[in-house]
Amino acid sequence: MSTAKLILEGNEYEFPLVRGSEGEVGIDTVALRKHTNAISLDPGYGSTGSCLSGITFIDGEKGILRYRGYDIEKLATESSFVEVCYLLIYGELPTQEELLSFSDRLTRHTLIHEDMKKFFEGFPATAHPMAMLSAMVSSLSAYYPGAGIDEDLDLNIVRLLAKVKTVAAFSYKKSIGQPFIYPRNKYSYCANFLHMMFAVPAEDYVPPKVLIDALNLLLVLHADHEQNCSTSTVRMVGSSQTNLYASISAGISALWGPLHGGANQKVIEQLKMIREDGSNFRKYVDLAKDKSSPFRLMGFGHRVYKNFDPRARILKKTADEVLDQLGVDDPLLDIAKQLEEVALVDDYFVSRKLYPNVDFYSGIIYRAMGIPTNMFTVMFALGRMPGWIAHWKEMREEPRGRINRPRQIYTGPTQREIKPLEER
Repeated sequence: MSTAKLILEGNEYEFPLVRGSEGEVGIDTVALRKHTNAISLDPGYGSTGSCLSGITFIDGEKGILRYRGYDIEKLATESSFVEVCYLLIYGELPTQEELLSFSDRLTRHTLIHEDMKKFFEGFPATAHPMAMLSAMVSSLSAYYPGAGIDEDLDLNIVRLLAKVKTVAAFSYKKSIGQPFIYPRNKYSYCANFLHMMFAVPAEDYVPPKVLIDALNLLLVLHADHEQNCSTSTVRMVGSSQTNLYASISAGISALWGPLHGGANQKVIEQLKMIREDGSNFRKYVDLAKDKSSPFRLMGFGHRVYKNFDPRARILKKTADEVLDQLGVDDPLLDIAKQLEEVALVDDYFVSRKLYPNVDFYSGIIYRAMGIPTNMFTVMFALGRMPGWIAHWKEMREEPRGRINRPRQIYTGPTQREIKPLEER
């Protein structure tokens, strides 16, 4: 067995190496504290593997992203979001019979309990859709108390995937003060969501194919991305044997942050700011390069990718097609293209490998589809749902699984005595 050696205060210790199927190497430090009374320190966990996982592979240097061994480029063009859900959760692409059964179950479990409408009524008009989404998903635990029982697992997975798009659409309708639109069994997964989002009572709204295809693509591209902040949160919470709905609700809250799922919203806000400043994009490129300026361009660079984000390559092409088919002339897209052109040839960006990431184009496409900015992170959550579920399921089935409990290096005061009040 290959090992890594650690010399600590003159003593030598050996720890086994773990190799992944794609050649990744990790040092198994589970016994580090037991043998040395020391811990590894890695703020942000950038060099720490929290688990063994067979779901998603990323090679940030080469710009590779695969779900269960399938390249994202192939899945994005040849598979539906429902197929990708099945793939991530159960490990294989479904057969035709399995796909029909899975799709049928997702359709039949789309409705939410009528009492949940009262929860929506209790939110103020100013409530952010992500606040509603997180709360409503957590509340599903009250309606399905068996969500943590293994024999009910498949049923609760279907319930969550089916109902979350209804909850998301209802959150949007609540935020704009419109009546809720119920799902229709005749529509596909993506078409049903668009129907609930944009239909109004007494109107027979039929979602256009261009919107259905665009939504399917966006959801596939966001379906999983390894051990990111929200996925790690789902695993962390789930490690205490918290039920599926509560664990996913925690992941939704983690995704809400502007440094994670809210990044595409920040991209749009920044493009608007540049437009209002006379579309002087070069001014902001220079600001981003200025070390003394706190400004940075949103949508460029990635914690993992040191190459072009493969999802961004796909969305760049799709953005043009969607806007063209919808007849949308969006000045923000022009600014985005100009920023991208500069970034791809400018030595500052190239040397630092600050390529456009998935957030750079996803917001523009959602904007063209008529989805408001405050719903962008909700859309991200809708796409990431199967990945979260897959990781929660994998974590629960891990034979070495135990409750997560990170350590720390204490830097506070040493032992102190309490002085009398009059002496402080």
